[in-house]
Amino acid sequence: MTRARHRTRVRLGAVLAALMITLLVPFVPRAGADEPVDVPWTNLLPPLPAGYEPTRENLCVEGQPACVDVVIQEMQRRMQPLLDTCDHDLIFAFAYLRTTEEYRRTIAEEPGFFQDPAHINHQDTVFAAYYFDGYDAWHGGDRSKVAPAWRVAFDSADRQAVSSTGNLFLAMNAHINRDMPFVLESIGLTNPDGGSGKPDHDKSNEWLVDVTEPMLAEGARRFDPTLDDGDVQYTSADTTLNYQLVAAWRERAWRNAERLHAARQLGQVDYGRVAAEIEAQAVAEANAITAATQYLDPGQREARNAYCTAHRGTSSSAGAAT
Repeated sequence: MTRARHRTRVRLGAVLAALMITLLVPFVPRAGADEPVDVPWTNLLPPLPAGYEPTRENLCVEGQPACVDVVIQEMQRRMQPLLDTCDHDLIFAFAYLRTTEEYRRTIAEEPGFFQDPAHINHQDTVFAAYYFDGYDAWHGGDRSKVAPAWRVAFDSADRQAVSSTGNLFLAMNAHINRDMPFVLESIGLTNPDGGSGKPDHDKSNEWLVDVTEPMLAEGARRFDPTLDDGDVQYTSADTTLNYQLVAAWRERAWRNAERLHAARQLGQVDYGRVAAEIEAQAVAEANAITAATQYLDPGQREARNAYCTAHRGTSSSAGAAT
């Protein structure tokens, strides 16, 4: 192993350890970001029988599986230009596509996996819209509408400032720690029968762990061989650690959604305070990730870009953009 790759592995372990520690760090209030705007891809979603109101919280409110297909198509469309240029936003776009494809496979091939699959389909569609909206606002120059944690992620990708692992974790942090609480609270924490949606929320962790290792392996093969450098050969040590971090973030997102819901009942001031705390924690995570994964040697960035240019077309998924 070269010294550069050894340093990458050491730093990956350090960032994961640091991020696990920050789960216990108290929230520090700061001003919240404006909500992103709607994007045109929603016109492809199935309409409601009584008419379609294209607000973000109403996207796919009936939870048709076709909505997930539309999300996947939109992800593929958006990924292609990133693939063409080996843009550093590609890493998360690819990872998000693969995880959504695995979710679609799960609901198609394992009926009964979720208690209320329609509600999870609705959540999947709204969740993706938050990412699409933020991406479009950033790259369209309307950056005041981009959440602070996403600004760190997008800026780091634009400047090619962090490793591919850094790009992945920065975007996952922004999407899970920042976006997910607002998504969960906005669409509701209970199923139509009145039961809690928490069991289905936790159930998603099962298919997420299944997709993590092959997704990282494919990303390393196609875009950057250091993407899975935390791997301990013939074990799942790195996959387990990465997954546990994501599971912890998802648990915190649910609890923050509960906090948002409770605060909303008390009034706008309390809701704003909790929202600001969520924004601040996501930014703290982003800063920790950036510090741990920034490129110290320009040659690492150059090697990554050259490798992606040479290998990006290799895919193990028939439905992937190539």
